[in-house]
Formats: sequence, C-alpha cells, structure tokens
Amino acid sequence: MRKILILGSSGFIGKNLSLFFKKKKQFKCYGTFLKNYPKILKNKIILKKVDLKNGKEVSKLFKEVKPDIVIQAAATTSGAKDILSKPYMHVNDNAIINSVVTKACFDSQIKHFIFFSCTVMYKASKKYLKEKDFNANEEMYPNYFGAGWMKIFVEKLCEFYSRISDIKFTIIRHSNIYGPQDKYDLEKSHVFGATITKVMKAKKNIVIWGEGSESRDLLHVDDLMNFVYKAIFKQKKRFDIYNVGSSKNISIKNLAEKIIRHSGKKVDIKFDLSKKSLKNSVKINIEKSKKDIGWAPKISIDSGIKKTLMWYKDNFK
Repeated sequence: MRKILILGSSGFIGKNLSLFFKKKKQFKCYGTFLKNYPKILKNKIILKKVDLKNGKEVSKLFKEVKPDIVIQAAATTSGAKDILSKPYMHVNDNAIINSVVTKACFDSQIKHFIFFSCTVMYKASKKYLKEKDFNANEEMYPNYFGAGWMKIFVEKLCEFYSRISDIKFTIIRHSNIYGPQDKYDLEKSHVFGATITKVMKAKKNIVIWGEGSESRDLLHVDDLMNFVYKAIFKQKKRFDIYNVGSSKNISIKNLAEKIIRHSGKKVDIKFDLSKKSLKNSVKINIEKSKKDIGWAPKISIDSGIKKTLMWYKDNFK
C-alpha cells in the first residue's frame, strides 16, 4: 500500500483530494493543516498539524510518514479582491513553503511529487494555448505578475530536482476550479464561488464587477481529482507539465445567468462599471492531457452548477 501525503488538506482542493483518495484502497492517506482543522476529514485520513514554512517541522513530518507520493495543495491564497489590492500575498509565503517542501521531498527521495500550478502565466489569446506557448520573455498580465512568476519559480524548482534525483514531478496548470468545499465568501472567493454566494444571498439583484464580458475556463473539482489519479499511473516522463481544464470558456455574465436559472431564484443582474475586474481571459489547449494521461473532463458546466448548488444548499442554510 502506497502512502500519499496531501499538503494543505484544510483547503478547497486539499479537502477534495483527501476525500477522493480515502476511497482508494491502494493508498494510505495523510494530510496536513495549520490553522483550521478540517472537521470533514476527522477519522477519514491521518491529519498532522504542520507549519510548512518551518523546515524542522516538515523534515519531522517526512520522517514520520515516509510518503511515496506528495501532493502539494498548500498555499497562501486569496480571492480576486486581494489579487488586485495585495498581490504580494501570493509571493513570500508560497516561495518559502515550496522551497522547504521540495527540499524535503529530495532528502526523503519520495517517488512522485504533484504540484498545482495554474494558468495565470498565459497571456490572453484568441487561440487555445499549449503548455509550450508560455514565453518567459513576454510581459505577464500585470495583476498576475507576482502569482504567475511564483508558479513559474516552483515549476522550475521541480524541474531542477527532477534533474538531480529519480523523483517524478507532475505540474498541473489547471484552469478555474469550482465545486464542493470551496470558499463561498465574497471577499475570498474566486469568480464561481463569489457568484454562487451573490445569487443565493440576493433578494432582488446581484452586482457584477465590470461588464461581465470577460470569460473563464471552469473545471469541476471532480474532474481535477480524476486527472491527479490518472497521472499517478500514466505519466511517463520524470518531469512534465499539463494543462488541465474544460477547454470551454464562459463569460461571467453567462455564468451568472446559468446559476440564477438553476437556483430557481428570481434575481436580476446589474453591472458596476466603476469596479475593476480581472480581464485576462485565457483559453487553454488540453490535448496533451488527453493524449498522454488518457484524461478528459466529463462534467458539463450546467451539471457542475447543479451539483454545486445542491452541496451549497446542504451546507449553508
């Protein structure tokens, strides 16, 4: 039985990973948290309280668990508001966390390390961008400069360790993930969680920042879990990068309309043109993930909205 260590089990993706791999009998699942104990995981996986910025604590964790596979889902995160007003939030802590964690993986000579990158390094484009289309010499979208280069730094850190060890490294450049266990908080949510929250709390109308024409590639978290699972068995190269998304963009306005319709609520949409919005609409090509990993998204946006609304109604009375 292989041991999986999920770093950041108290977060959105971390909780879903923990619940997913708990059901897989070929794995023994461990997870970490720092401040918020994930009650949903009590008696489901083995949880360890660890400060991932602390090298001694991380070294002790790896010696105790002796993981075969490490999935790095831990990060200092924030929503669209903080990306605009506090871009440094994504840089300092995450640089330290990932430097400490990758060194611990190297010292322990684990078998496989999986890192959740994202697609913020890509420039807005009318064409569907492949993994190789990122150009380090081009200027990154200004509001994503810190977050984007932080992800690239960690990707290169992984590539470095892949060259001096036998560890396999999987880099997942995923699109906007949504679904159960996410933050449904207007201050901290990304676009999907924020829009669901607005609709479900609204009495007459919701307000969208900007004109709602910018688009996002949205992927249900269950599809992301299936990619991780398949990559563990299917990836052949020691180091590789994969775009993982729906490859179907939807405008913020269209998303809000769908959520309103599936919620059954009678809510109007108003637009606040005075508020800044993140206008970097990126389209990603997922053919490499399909070909190399044998993966494809299965949950449509309408089905995903319905599933998420059911979960929301059960958890937010």
